[in-house]
Amino acid sequence: MKAERQPLTAHSPDDIIAWRVDGPVTTARFLADVARLAERLPAGGAMLNVCEDRYRFMVGLSAALVAGKVSLLPASQSPATVRQLAAPYPDLFCLHDGKGAAAGLPALAYPDLPAPAAIPAMPEIAADRVAVILFTSGSTGLPVAQAKTWGSLVANGRAEAARLGFLDAGGPSFTIVGTVPAQHSYGLESTVLLALHGGCAFWHGRPFYPADIADALAAVPRPRLLVSTPFHLRALLDAGLPLPSADMIVSATAPLSRALARAAEVSLGGTLIEIYGCTEAGQLASRRTSETDRWTPLPDVRLDQRDGVAHASGGHVPGRQRLGDVIELHDDGTFLLGGRHADMINIAGRRTSLAYLNHQLLAIEGVEDGVFFMPDDAGPNGVEAVTRLAAFVVAPTLTSRRLLEILRERVDPVFLPRPLLLLERLPRNATSKLPRETLLALLEGHAGRAR
Repeated sequence: MKAERQPLTAHSPDDIIAWRVDGPVTTARFLADVARLAERLPAGGAMLNVCEDRYRFMVGLSAALVAGKVSLLPASQSPATVRQLAAPYPDLFCLHDGKGAAAGLPALAYPDLPAPAAIPAMPEIAADRVAVILFTSGSTGLPVAQAKTWGSLVANGRAEAARLGFLDAGGPSFTIVGTVPAQHSYGLESTVLLALHGGCAFWHGRPFYPADIADALAAVPRPRLLVSTPFHLRALLDAGLPLPSADMIVSATAPLSRALARAAEVSLGGTLIEIYGCTEAGQLASRRTSETDRWTPLPDVRLDQRDGVAHASGGHVPGRQRLGDVIELHDDGTFLLGGRHADMINIAGRRTSLAYLNHQLLAIEGVEDGVFFMPDDAGPNGVEAVTRLAAFVVAPTLTSRRLLEILRERVDPVFLPRPLLLLERLPRNATSKLPRETLLALLEGHAGRAR
C-alpha cells in the first residue's frame, strides 16, 4: 500500500509566498530555490538549520525534506547543546546564513541561488516521514527529542489556519510578520506552517525591537498578521511609536493578561488570539483573551483529565500526550488553565503559583519586566534548605524597598522575594523566555557578591 503523501505547500505557483526587502517572492521561485538548494546539501542525513532569515530557513527546511533529510531544531544552539546533538547524529551538518554557524559542525553557508529556467513540480512528501525533530529540556538537563512527521505538521498548520478563519476566508491572504524564531515550535507552527499550508505569505525577517516590528508591518500589505509574544507586545506598546495596523495578532509562549490583550487590540486595530500548546503535542487550543479566560481546543483535538492529570489527543496530536498544566475542564469542552504543575509552590503550608506571582509583579506601575524564581530546594550536599523565592525586576523608577512594599499589599508575606534584584534588562532568549539555568546563574552570582 502506497504511503499517503502531502504537498510541500498548498500555494499555487503564481501565489506570493514571501516578501523580502526587494519585493515579493512567488511560490514558483520558492520551489525553484528549494530544488536548487536540495542539490547542494551535503550527504548527511540530519541538518541543523540556524538560518535567521525566515525565507532562507523555510527554503532550507523544504530542501531537507526534498533531499530526504531530517531537520533538527533545538531550543538553543549553544556549544554544549550542539555537542549533545552531534553524538546521536554523527553525520549532522549545519545550514547557516552568515550570522554564525554552529561550532564544531560541518557547515554550509546559504548560497546564491540563480533564477530558474523552469518551474519545478510540486514536491510530494510522505506523510509518515519524520520531517523535523524539536527538543525539550529533560529532567536531566539533556535535550529530549520530539520527532514530528510531515503529516502531523501539515495537520497542525491547517488546524491553526482553520481556527483563525484562513481556510475559508475567500478574501486576500494574510501576510505574517513574526517576532519569534522559526526554529522554535511556536515560530515553526505559526509562521512556517501557517505560510506553507494556511494560505499566508510572510515577511522574511525577524524583527525584535519595537521600531523594527513597526517597520516590518509597514513593509508588507494588508491584511497583516503579527505573530508575537507578551514580552514583545508589551515592549511595542510601551515604546509609544506610531504603529501600522495589524489586522490580527497571535500570541503565545507565556500567559497574556486581559489588559495587555485589550491594549494591543486598540493600538494595532486587530483581533488578538492567544495560542496554548506545548512542544510534545503541538498547538492545542486558542482564546480571544480580551473577552474570555476559557480556552477552546483546535479542530479534532480533545482534552481529558484523570486523577488531576490532563492529556491531549486527536487531530494532529501524536498518540495521547500528558500535559504539564493544571486544567479545569468544562462540559462544553472548553477549559481554564491554572498554571503548570511545576510552577505550583508550597511555602510554610501556603500554596500559590509562579504565574500568579508574576501577574501581580507585572501589574505594578513602573515595572517594565520581571519574574519570580524558585531555586532548588536542596542545599549543600543535598541537605534540604529553607526555600526562599527570588525575583528579578526591571523597574528604572522604583527601588527594591518600594517594590517590596507594593508586593506586600498584593501577596502573602511568605511569598515576598528575598532577594529582589533590580536589573537593566532580563536575559531573555530569542523566544522571550527565561531559561532556568540563566536565572540560577544570576542568583548564584548575586550570592557570591553578597558573601
